[in-house]
Formats: sequence, C-alpha cells, structure tokens
Amino acid sequence: MKLLEKYNRLNIAATISIFIVGSCCFYFLLNFILIRELDGELRSERDEITAYVTLHHSLPEVIPTKNEYTFYEPAGSEVKTSYLSGENKYGGVEEDFREIHFTVSTQGKVTLVKVAIPTEATEALLQVIIGITIAMIGLILLAGYLINRTVLRKLWQPFYQTIAKVKTYDVTDLTTPAFEAGEIEEFSLLNQSMTEMIARVQRDYGVLKNFTGQAAHEMQTPLAIMRLKLDMLIQNEEVLKNNAQAIADIEMSVQRMSRLHQSLLLLTKVENKQFVLNEQVEIDKIVAEKCAEYADIAENLGIAVMTTLTPTTILFHHHLADILINNLINNALKYNKPGGAVNIVLHYNTLSIINPSNTGKLDIEKVFTPFYRNGNSQEGTGLGLSIVKQICDTAGYAVRYEHTNERHIFSVAFI
Repeated sequence: MKLLEKYNRLNIAATISIFIVGSCCFYFLLNFILIRELDGELRSERDEITAYVTLHHSLPEVIPTKNEYTFYEPAGSEVKTSYLSGENKYGGVEEDFREIHFTVSTQGKVTLVKVAIPTEATEALLQVIIGITIAMIGLILLAGYLINRTVLRKLWQPFYQTIAKVKTYDVTDLTTPAFEAGEIEEFSLLNQSMTEMIARVQRDYGVLKNFTGQAAHEMQTPLAIMRLKLDMLIQNEEVLKNNAQAIADIEMSVQRMSRLHQSLLLLTKVENKQFVLNEQVEIDKIVAEKCAEYADIAENLGIAVMTTLTPTTILFHHHLADILINNLINNALKYNKPGGAVNIVLHYNTLSIINPSNTGKLDIEKVFTPFYRNGNSQEGTGLGLSIVKQICDTAGYAVRYEHTNERHIFSVAFI
C-alpha cells in the first residue's frame, strides 16, 4: 500500500469519526439551546399570569392561539414549577409540546396552571440547522480531501521521480542519475543521500571490476609456467612413474584453474560491454551444433538429448550466443542423473532446457550467483550460470529457473 493511500485512509477514517461525534454533540447542544428558549417563553407566560393574579386577584381570560395553549385546573395544594415534554392532544391536534406547570392562589383557591407550546417549529428549525450544518461539513470534508489529494500528489512527485530513476539505474553504466533539486528539505536530503550512495557503489564497483580484470590477466603467466613445468614432469618417465597420481591431481587442478581464468576473463569482457550485439544469429543452428558436439559425451553418460527447434533469428553476438547455449547444455548434462535425458525446446523466441536431477531444487535466489553450488558438489567452476545471467542481462534477455516434477528447467526469452 502506498504511503499516500495509507494517509488518505487514516485521514478519512479519522475525519468521518470526528464528523459523526461532532454532529451528534452539535445536535444535542442545539436541541438543549432551543429547549431552553422554549422554557424562557414559558417562564415569561408564568410571570405574566402571576403578575395579573397579584394585581387583579383573578385569573386572566384564556385566549386560545395556535402557538400556545393555557389551561386552569383546581389544585389541592401548591406545587413547584415543573417543565414537561411529551405528546398531548391540545386544540384537537395530537403533537409534541413543551409545558410548564405551576400554581397560583386566587380568593382562597389554589389553581393549577398549564401552559403548553408546540415544539413542531423548534424541531423543524433544528432539522434545518442540522441539515445545513451536515451539508457544509460534508462539503468541507470533500473539498479538503480533494485538495489534500491534489496537493499531496504534487508534493510527493519529487519522491516518485527519484524512485523511478533509482529503478532504472544500472551500476555498469557508470553514470550517476541527475536528481532534481526541490523545495522540500526531506526530499532534497534523500536525493543527496542517493547521489552519495551511488557514488560509493560506483567507486566500489570500479575497484572490484579492475581487480577482477587485473587478477584474471595476471593469472595468465603463472598458469602458463605451471602448464610448462607440468609438461616437463610428464615427459620425465622416472618422475611420472613415482608420482603419477600426484601429477594427475596437479594437472586436474591446473585445468580447473585455467577454466576459472577463462570464465573470469569472459565475465570481465561482458561487464565491460566489449561485445557489440549487432549480428544476426540463428539460435536454432547453434543449438543443433552444440548438441552434435556433446553427442559423444551424452552417449557415454547414457543421457538422451531430444530437441524441438523452431527457426529463430535474433540480433545478438555469435560468440556470446555460443557460450550461452554451451553453458546451459553443459550444465544439463553435468548435473543430470544416470540414464536421464535432456529436452531442449526452442519456440516463440524462448529456449528451454529441461533435465531431471537427483540434487533437488536449487536456490532460486542464488542459482545465478558466482560460485554457487548445490549441496557438496565441487564440479565445475561455479561460474557457468553466472556467465549465462551476465550475458542475458547485457543483451536484455530474461533468464529464469524453475523446478517442476523433479526436473530443472532453465529458460531464456530472447525478447
């Protein structure tokens, strides 16, 4: 959930809650005020009747009106003034009234006086005021929401621009994104921090890339000397006779180091974009050629290689395509199970290489990282799939690994 959406939800929930509570409080407060106004009118009527009785020693004549009703009833004793609210039928109409009851004494008699005022007008006024108030508050809330939404989107625009540039940033481009300066201090601080972080990343990446390239080149001379010395030992029959196993182990280690050296050199060249992807490459023909090259190895391992190839031509680099397909097929053969099979499908610009294996599912997060091996396997250099991923990233292709029904599936989409 986006921060703006989260803020709007919380803001709307809080606003509606405040609106409901405030409206209820306003209703009861306004109702209390209007009732007090009615009570004030009733007290005025009481004071007028009391004053008339004091002056004339008789009850005033009752003149019925639509907005006020007065009644006299005999009372046994004096009572305190009281206010009542409820539904009564005065003047032939049953409706809600606000009444005052009090007693007066005239000529030795106690009379209970009831004065009632209908509350219909008060309730109508209350409804009108509440309706207008709710409408005004609703309009204010709606306007506030729309303004906040518009203003907040505009205020957060620099943040989204920064995120968009970070998403498209590639450390191999060796270019620093230009973050726009803004008026908001927090976003300016974010842009400054991102610029400094990218500078550090590029510096570290440059150091690592130079080290990898230099190390790969520096390994050539020691490797050449080791191979030369090893050949000399192999040609010495007496040394070979007494140290055959040791020499075989050394030769295997030298070959492995040589393959590692070649892989590191290739990775360095790919990362440095030394390959121009401007060649028309027929992927189906390269797959067929590689299958023919590995036919003897597959036969010796008892592995059947099956292909379904659709003619596919893409703009690529022939040597990179050769390495890409070679590494995928070699990986499928090397980590296959005895008597297994390799199924290669090229269809709709997608190459899929499927093989069963006893090693179980590989770690999807690490399968394309350098020197990753599943379990205790020590075969290969651990750079084959990393080279595949680097080539695909350079060319803009998508490479994916899946594990279904005890089968490893590596797919490359040439789009």
